[in-house]
Amino acid sequence: MDRIENLLEDYVKNAFKDIYSADFNDNISAYIQKTRKEFEGDLTINIFNFLKYSKETPDITANKIGGYLTENSNGVIGKFNVIKGFLNLTISNNYWEDYINDFVQNSINKSDNNNNNKKNKVVIEFSSPNTNKPLHLGHIRNNLLGDSVAKILEKAGNEVVKVNLVNDRGIHICKSMLAWKLWGNGETPITSALKGDFLVGKYYIKFDSEYKKQIKELQDQGMDIETAKKEASLIKEAQNMLKKWEEGDNDVRKLWEMMNSWVYEGFNKTYNSLGIEFDNIYKESETYLKGKELVELGLKQNKFYKRDDGAIAVDLSADGLDEKVLLRSDGTSVYITQDLGTAVARHNEYNPDQMIYVVGNEQDYHFQILKLILNKKLEFSWAEYIYHLSYGMVELPEGKMKSREGTVVDADDLIEEMIQTAKQKTLELGKTEGFTEEEAEKLYKQIGLSALKYYILKVDPKKKILFNPAESIDFNGNTGPFIQYTYARINSLLGKGRAAYSYLNDENTSSNVKWNNKVIITEENSSNINKERELIKLVYDYPKILQEAAKEHSPALIANFVYELAKTFNQFYHEFPILKAEENIRNSRLTISISVGHLIKECMGMLGIDVPAKM
Repeated sequence: MDRIENLLEDYVKNAFKDIYSADFNDNISAYIQKTRKEFEGDLTINIFNFLKYSKETPDITANKIGGYLTENSNGVIGKFNVIKGFLNLTISNNYWEDYINDFVQNSINKSDNNNNNKKNKVVIEFSSPNTNKPLHLGHIRNNLLGDSVAKILEKAGNEVVKVNLVNDRGIHICKSMLAWKLWGNGETPITSALKGDFLVGKYYIKFDSEYKKQIKELQDQGMDIETAKKEASLIKEAQNMLKKWEEGDNDVRKLWEMMNSWVYEGFNKTYNSLGIEFDNIYKESETYLKGKELVELGLKQNKFYKRDDGAIAVDLSADGLDEKVLLRSDGTSVYITQDLGTAVARHNEYNPDQMIYVVGNEQDYHFQILKLILNKKLEFSWAEYIYHLSYGMVELPEGKMKSREGTVVDADDLIEEMIQTAKQKTLELGKTEGFTEEEAEKLYKQIGLSALKYYILKVDPKKKILFNPAESIDFNGNTGPFIQYTYARINSLLGKGRAAYSYLNDENTSSNVKWNNKVIITEENSSNINKERELIKLVYDYPKILQEAAKEHSPALIANFVYELAKTFNQFYHEFPILKAEENIRNSRLTISISVGHLIKECMGMLGIDVPAKM
């Protein structure tokens, strides 16, 4: 069904042509906005933009155009009013009724017009963990944000490839390896009964603790702190281990492979708990050599230079930045080295229209440099379309988390805490009556993960989050469980309204089902604020919200939209009789309920959240 804005484009042009003999190509849609809440109407047109054609006052022009539209819009425009040159249009009930009926029918038949023609191919990298510690709360935001943006982009009509780059080599990895070698006594995940990534993380913390002791000893001997950090024997041993790793030392490589295998097994369990999957996983150990080749090529082409200490660097001062080391003096690579190699490998493999990196805002400078080197120094034109999805950090009420000091909230512990809290609150509210034990446990997990994911994703990615688990699990307010409960309420309502039919559960929906009940908008409340129209208008807004969320890479837009939808439905549910209304009105309101339930499920799905059929 045609969008109102598209119809108005033609209607307004026809109005000016017939009334003022004006023929123009102005983009009418650019001057259409939602009517402010304090005024009557659905859409408002700024008439001031067209006075050059009418040569009349704003109010006279607006009244003439408004009158023409009500008579010549095929019943789309119901009425109008003019306030200081602004034309407020009320869309007819007939239009809204036809729109929601079409929407429901298309939803039931599983038609998805967004994906008929793919717009762009997008490669999105997220997670990017280090194999020296388990995933923590900060990683959770990264994973949830990346996965949700990928789902939104795909729903908006793009071909999306989800990739992960595991930082599986480097000085930080060697720190864990060296600590295990010195103090591990052969400990393994089996002998310690520890998840593999937890075990390796334990030795990363051990290295930091012992390293600080050595620094303190050297300071006590009169050495300044910066020199002590460089001269401590532990850091020198770790650097030597990294050099041996790059040289292919057999013993170092075996230790590295063994400890990394522990970590990968641990990571996979965490990803499975969060429902995260990737289309491809890159490893720094496989891409850094390509990066080194690019650096050597840039050196030969005089785009980079070798410093007196032997390090290879690039001068970015002409672009307002500074010198950036690309290879250390001992020939070992740095983060930017492997990122250069990975970017080229990714482009060669997928030839995407855009590459998105989901990385915290503390790496803004790094990605500014990466894009600059690839695009301007190495002259890869495609690098212009690299986009850093920079997001704010997650903090706890106690302050920032630090992996080296062991003050992080591990992802696994947090997930389990959320599930147990959900169980406790659900039992307190008595919401598992009639559930088997297996069904109840599944519900606790769905609610716990919903609370966690929604709490994080409802915040604009650019803003930091102060995470408070207790606030996230609430069956009232702007939370995941509240929206889940609304969906379950709709599902129950539809079941009671038509026992043989459940449009919201895929397994029960036939592709040839036809829902023949039609929406009838009633005017039952004296304030003329009609919840039926409000709900239909929210459903109407959804395609625009989806495209905006894709453009802005912001799950928060979807999250806050679906909350508004759930909140408005609950107001509708409490204010209007549905099942007890006369048959045609009952069926009409059930049809509206179907559309809302469908959108709640679709929106929550883009946030990576399951919606239970009953709660």
